[in-house]
Formats: sequence, C-alpha cells, structure tokens
Amino acid sequence: QVQLLESGGGLVQPGGSLRLSCAVSGSIYTIWNMGWYRQAPEKQRERVGVISRDGTTNYADSVKGRFTISRDNAQNTMYLQMNNLKPEDTAVYSCTAYLGGRDYWGQGTQVTVSS
Repeated sequence: QVQLLESGGGLVQPGGSLRLSCAVSGSIYTIWNMGWYRQAPEKQRERVGVISRDGTTNYADSVKGRFTISRDNAQNTMYLQMNNLKPEDTAVYSCTAYLGGRDYWGQGTQVTVSS
C-alpha cells in the first residue's frame, strides 16, 4: 500500500525558515513527478511547485526565489525548503507523487507563519 507522509511543519515567525519532507513508502513503482500543494482556510488549493524525476522544477510565482523543491530518488523522499516565510504562506501543505499510473496524496502538514 503506497503511503505519502509529510513532516516538518510547525509555527515559525515571519522571515523564518522551515523544511518539509515527503516520504513515499510501500511502492514498487518508479516515482515520476512529485509536487507540493497548499490550502489556506477558505481558499482554493494552490500548487506550490513540482519536480520531475530528473530534478527539473517549476514554482508558483508567489514562492519563486523563496522556496526550493528537491528530491532524493534513492530514499523516495521529496523536500520543500521554505525561506523568508510570510504570514500568507500559512496553510496545510500536502505532497503528491505520480507512480503506478496514478497520483497519490499525503495527509498534509500545517505551516503557520505568525509573530
């Protein structure tokens, strides 16, 4: 059974940093594209960024220059390094992975940016 588990969320002050992880377990398939999404209260889900298997990335304009996505294919893990965090980055962050012909999603981790 494929599972995605996010970790690393929490409370941080504006201007601070956090690093999220997304670990994929239970898969016998190659993991292709992976991505991070976020959803703030009463707002639509927003794509933060995606990364291909070869490491090519694409980011939302709102996080360019502040967030970096990376992955370790040997460990089936993806990361989201978030710097210079702003209150508007507060949301539940979820990861997704495409493998075995479908998308899988994690449960999400809360990131709160507040002083």
